[in-house]
This record gives sequence, C-alpha cells and structure tokens, in this order.
Amino acid sequence: MKFYRLFILLFVIIIGADVNAQENPVSYKFPSKGKNDTIRVAGTNDGGEMIPWIPLNEVVIYGVRVFKSPADRAAFNRLRYNVLKVMPYALFAKRRYEQLERDLAVTADKKEHKKLIKACDAEIKQMFKTEIKELTITQGQILTKLIDREVGRTTYQIVKETQGGVRAFLYQSVARVVGHNLKSTYNPEEERDIESIIASSGYYQQ
Repeated sequence: MKFYRLFILLFVIIIGADVNAQENPVSYKFPSKGKNDTIRVAGTNDGGEMIPWIPLNEVVIYGVRVFKSPADRAAFNRLRYNVLKVMPYALFAKRRYEQLERDLAVTADKKEHKKLIKACDAEIKQMFKTEIKELTITQGQILTKLIDREVGRTTYQIVKETQGGVRAFLYQSVARVVGHNLKSTYNPEEERDIESIIASSGYYQQ
C-alpha cells in the first residue's frame, strides 16, 4: 500500500513538472537576420537575448616612430639591422640550451651528462666558426645581451656551467680584448629600442 502511494506521488510530481515546462517554455530573443546572414556563429545567452560573437585573432598596433633628426633615424635603422642580424643566433642558443637542460634532467649518468654537454658545446662552437665570427663588435655586444634575454643567463654563466670557471675566465679575457663582455646582461627598460624592434620583428608571432 505504501509503495502504491509513493508511486502515485512520483507520478503527480512528474506530470506537474511537465505541465509547468509546457506552460512556461524557455524563449530566447534572437537578433534579426539580414539577407546575407548565412554564416553560423557562436552565441551567448544574455538575460534571454542571444548575442552572436566570433573569435578574432590578436591585433598588435605599433606607434609610428618620429625621429628628431635624420641622424637619429639612421642610428635606429643600424640598430634594427644589427638586432635582426643576431636575433636568430640568440634564439638558436635558447632552443639548444633548453634541449640540453631537458636531456640532463632525464639522465642520471655523469658520463652521459658530459657527453650531452660536449655535443651542445660542439654545436655552439660550430655556429661561432661558420657565422658568428663574422659579426662586428657592435653585433657581438648585442648578441651577448640577447642571449641573456632569451636564455636567462649571461654567456659567461653558460660557459662556466658547461665548461667550468677557468674556461669561462679565459673566454672572458679574450672577449674583453676585442671589445666584448660575456657578462653583459639585458635590461628591457634600458633597451627599449631593442625591445620595440624585437616586438615588431615577428619572431614571436609564428
């Protein structure tokens, strides 16, 4: 008897909910369509009104640089040329050392560590021998700063970590003779021109 009463109660509740749903149907207000509105887009319910929307790609707007003199314009153009000249090398160093760190993280054997470091060092040296040695002093100075920007460590620190303090000291001594400083760091506030050149270069929009 109790089961019968429970069944009747559930039946009444279900029927009542269905009736209420039919008496109060959910209605949405859709925007009026034009004759050329044939593309389906996403929509968001905003208080009963459907708002159509489509995702848009990010648009970066850059201001037009106004130079005080032709000499300032020429200096900026030279800086832009030098930055774009060495930026691929800085990015290569970043990718290579990130790969080295990943390989070292999953390898516990010390001999394998030395082997991985040696291989990375050989690739960097090969790049120096074939292309970087042709850079001007100014381009080399910019490169050392960009390596710090991309890798998060100075060139001196990288050499010290991979080849030891003695080798880093020797490299730094040679670099200083030709006007370089492997300990050069990168400060975005002080290098606003370089930052603007990199931002508009398209390297980070690929």
